[in-house]
Amino acid sequence: MVLAELFRIRDLKFEVAHVNYHLRHEDSNLDQTLVSDFCKKHKIPFHLYEVSEKDEQPENSIQNWARELRYRFFREIQQRENLDFLVTAHHLNDQLETFIMNLSKAAGIRGLSGIPQNENGIIRPLLDFSKEEIYDFAKQNQIEFREDQSNQKTDYLRNKIRHHIVPELEKINPDFLNNFSNSINYINQAKDFIDESVNEKIEALKINSSENQIIIDKQKFSEESELIRYEILKRFGFNDENEMQKVLSAQTGSLFFNSDFQLIINRNELIFKEKMVDRRWRMEEIRLEIIKNEIIIPENVKIEIQEFGTCFWKIDKNKIQLPLKLRRKQEGDLFFPIGMIGKKKISKFFKDEKLSILAKQKIWLLCDADERILGVLPFRQDGRFVSENSSDYLEVRV
Repeated sequence: MVLAELFRIRDLKFEVAHVNYHLRHEDSNLDQTLVSDFCKKHKIPFHLYEVSEKDEQPENSIQNWARELRYRFFREIQQRENLDFLVTAHHLNDQLETFIMNLSKAAGIRGLSGIPQNENGIIRPLLDFSKEEIYDFAKQNQIEFREDQSNQKTDYLRNKIRHHIVPELEKINPDFLNNFSNSINYINQAKDFIDESVNEKIEALKINSSENQIIIDKQKFSEESELIRYEILKRFGFNDENEMQKVLSAQTGSLFFNSDFQLIINRNELIFKEKMVDRRWRMEEIRLEIIKNEIIIPENVKIEIQEFGTCFWKIDKNKIQLPLKLRRKQEGDLFFPIGMIGKKKISKFFKDEKLSILAKQKIWLLCDADERILGVLPFRQDGRFVSENSSDYLEVRV
């Protein structure tokens, strides 16, 4: 409710989505009423999802089930309403609890860096503010809110950390939360540095690469520090510590698999090959037809970009030159991302989105006949070609 009020007083264009799980009976309905009344009062679009019998009930963790359900709903709204970002109200205490949870699991620097402030189109602007500061702001500005009473229980690990561990840490050092905030910023800077270093290392160790595989020099890989070796393996989905040890000591001819990659150990090479790759990824350019303002992909081509998200764009036909085409990134490509000021190189955009090397090779750029980039599928449209008031537009959905 504080986040919504901050958006409202800053006169930002936003919409609100709410999920009623009906897990807390009348309390769940009162939560919904509070949010819907706020939106009605301030003429803010309100989207509701009510969990019912048709929704598959969780077999294990109800928290994971609830999270997956709401984020699926949020993404559907974001796509349908053509909204640029998904914004959540995670705060500094959430960050601390996540850090301690990950610390107990030996999660590595990526886990210890906590909840990202801006990743995959999700923005968390309150992440630097403590729960106490948010309570104070709500009180000073008379912002009505409701507490989820299940937060007081200690059935879940997060709640145990919240009610038992964090208070003890604050007793030891009353300024603990502020010090933690500084520490998490240092960790994130270190993570960014390591990410960039690992990318450079992969490039330096790479012998060869194609659309679906990267070959690394085995001898040079073995000479790297343990941290670098582990981080490189993590990039290709080999996260389990025991599995990593097996990979590092494996004999020639050994094979390792995860959900996305297979790793082949050769005498002088490590071959990371993406699984289930077909010929469509090796195409460099696809010409598109337009029939009745709908972009038609040739029948012999099927494009699926499910892993990265969804997009829905409106492109002003009066601002572009037909025909359109899809093509791969080329050296020097740049565009003007919607929601940003000025231009940006596609290579820099990929880096900011933290895409893996193989993921970058899969991305399609939508271009017009003048080779202007209309957007990066499915991440971001070029702001120069957005249809705002024109009735003569093309719809792009991925």
